[in-house]
Amino acid sequence: MNLFSEIRALVIDALEAMQAEGALPEGLDFKNVAVEPPRDALHGDMATNAAMVLAKPAKMKPRDIADTLAGKLAEDARVDVAEVAGPGFLNLRLAPVLWQNVVKAALEGGNDFGRSTMGAGKKVNVEYVSANPTGPLHVGHTRGAVFGDALASLLDFVGFDVTREYYINDGGAQVDVLARSVYLRYQEAHGQEVAFEDGTYPGDYLIPVGEALKERVGDAYLDKGEDVWLAEIREYATEAMMDLIRADLKALGVTMDEFYSEKSLYGTGRIESALAELEGKGLIYEGVLEPPKGKKPEDWEPREQTLFRSTDHGDDVDRPVKKSDGSWTYFAPDIAYHYDKVTRGFDALIDVFGADHGGYVKRMKAAVSALSDGNVPLDIKLTQLVKLFKNGEPFKMSKRAGTFITLRDVVDQVGPDVTRFVMLTRKNDAPLDFDFDKVLEQSKDNPVFYVQYAHARVCSVLKNAASAGITADDATLAGADLSKLSHDAEIGVAKKIAEWPRLVEIAGRTNEPHRIAFYLYELAGELHALYYKGNEDTSLRFVQEGDAATSQAKIALARAVAVVISAGLGILGVTPAQEMR
Repeated sequence: MNLFSEIRALVIDALEAMQAEGALPEGLDFKNVAVEPPRDALHGDMATNAAMVLAKPAKMKPRDIADTLAGKLAEDARVDVAEVAGPGFLNLRLAPVLWQNVVKAALEGGNDFGRSTMGAGKKVNVEYVSANPTGPLHVGHTRGAVFGDALASLLDFVGFDVTREYYINDGGAQVDVLARSVYLRYQEAHGQEVAFEDGTYPGDYLIPVGEALKERVGDAYLDKGEDVWLAEIREYATEAMMDLIRADLKALGVTMDEFYSEKSLYGTGRIESALAELEGKGLIYEGVLEPPKGKKPEDWEPREQTLFRSTDHGDDVDRPVKKSDGSWTYFAPDIAYHYDKVTRGFDALIDVFGADHGGYVKRMKAAVSALSDGNVPLDIKLTQLVKLFKNGEPFKMSKRAGTFITLRDVVDQVGPDVTRFVMLTRKNDAPLDFDFDKVLEQSKDNPVFYVQYAHARVCSVLKNAASAGITADDATLAGADLSKLSHDAEIGVAKKIAEWPRLVEIAGRTNEPHRIAFYLYELAGELHALYYKGNEDTSLRFVQEGDAATSQAKIALARAVAVVISAGLGILGVTPAQEMR
């Protein structure tokens, strides 16, 4: 049940009736007509911009359209009052029964309340994390993992067929560095003194990998050249790191559908095939790039390269795909990987990158646009940096990782639920401060606690109802006499519940799961405010002594809040709290 969609349909019906009566010209496009909450709740329950957006194409004054439309809408039993404001804004006050019915719909829908068919089963690939397989995931990966996973769940909730995918960057020089670092730990396991030079990975996490390699091959690689062990250790170490990464993701509650290896693109003709596709469209040529804008690097020299004409698809400059020595650039396998996504039949692609990949956005979008002839949109979401604090001070680096704070450091400190929720309390492209003390604080200022406490509070209400002998299962509550919910504070909670289906669709349309976290905080606030009002006005208490019917209506409202919180937390990958400790 989407009450905003229902009232919008009513507005469209009224506009069409006005056309039939000659009060509006034919041929108007109603797609920009919206029904949404008013900016000021004092103005009404909903507002429509119909008169404002139709005035120019209709060649009429917006006020004239609004006056006629208001009269039409007021004829419907669902609308108590339709008021024209200013030059032509139209504010609506709805019959209380509509808000009461929202409570019933939430109880009947359960965790599917607000679920949408907006996505129409279209196939969407969400690629996220995709960290180099050279060590444990760090806190930056944590934010990308949480954001990508919540986004995938959100898109599933609004009707898309979602594939969660991890791109394993195992085709570059960094895996050679990993192999050499593991070899050092292998030597160390044999009692040899080793030194980690710049460019190697000194973290303690490679100690057990080196020891396991010793158990596996004995001294077969000792005092041997890289030609003997590099390829084998590279493969062994990469798989060991991917096992570590999978375990890190599992600790955070993230499960991927696909792990795609960059290495599988090399020597298989896939890169060549992708570039041949672009060449067939006249987008590959041999040329010389202009020097970078600003100060020219000392080592820059004009040289002919194989270039992708990415400027034809919105990029600032054309991009090299093959170096002058004939080797591929980093961009070439990325083109091939996204070509593979296109050929797998996805209707839309989403990449979640760290903030340091900002310069990659336009070229990657250009490549997908070219490869799909503009038919497959690519949305790239950048996650900004996370700053960690504890006791008011920046959180120190992890010895285990050597150079960075790991995902496990965070999850071990506060748990996966807190980690996930906090990572979504800011929009993905805004910096995030993660204070270990504050995220565990039991106060309104801690959104994790505030939302979880609301859910736990409803669970407590249900226990109190059971103690009072009041039947309070969802089916019974849905059948309660909800007309007893008449106080402004109760209707206010129902109105906030009614926003949920609309909010979900907006979040899904914009690929912004943080909207869910923001909404849950607001909904929790409505529930807490109603609870505290009951301390002053006993008629607002959820359990009314000696009056089971009224109690069931009020408990139904509280339970509907819990239903929405549970559904929202489910999208965020957070387990609702049954009680607070």
